[in-house]
Amino acid sequence: MSASTVPARGWLSFRRIIDVPFETCVAALDRGQRTGRSGGLRFGDSLLRGPIERDRGSGTCQIRVRLARGPLRPLLRMRLDIDRWSASSTALELIPCGRVRPTAAYFRAGHLLLDSLTRSLLQPPPSAHARATASQPHAPIGSGRP
Repeated sequence: MSASTVPARGWLSFRRIIDVPFETCVAALDRGQRTGRSGGLRFGDSLLRGPIERDRGSGTCQIRVRLARGPLRPLLRMRLDIDRWSASSTALELIPCGRVRPTAAYFRAGHLLLDSLTRSLLQPPPSAHARATASQPHAPIGSGRP
């Protein structure tokens, strides 16, 4: 296939296969959407905006994304497709929703967003004990009384 026959969307998209089961990935993103401030989940200046849209026919999910390319550029509308790759892996694809000028800032921002998202999904969630102790107020040890 020559370069002239490659669809523009293909080379302007960003793809990752991560070793996280599909259901775990979608649940983590959904949880992050509900707990995120300002109606979304932030990765740097980029924003994942929910809710997660599920396609019952294909089993894939999508999330709207606003990609930050720099301080003087407007956020770029994109979508994150989430698909089952295998029983233990998930495919992520960040796809532009409109015309894109393929600059270094665009590619840097897309890779940075997917790298940050991948790192956050690969981290194990905090244990129930860690969440319970983190939410309790800390009392000083030794109050000065015998």
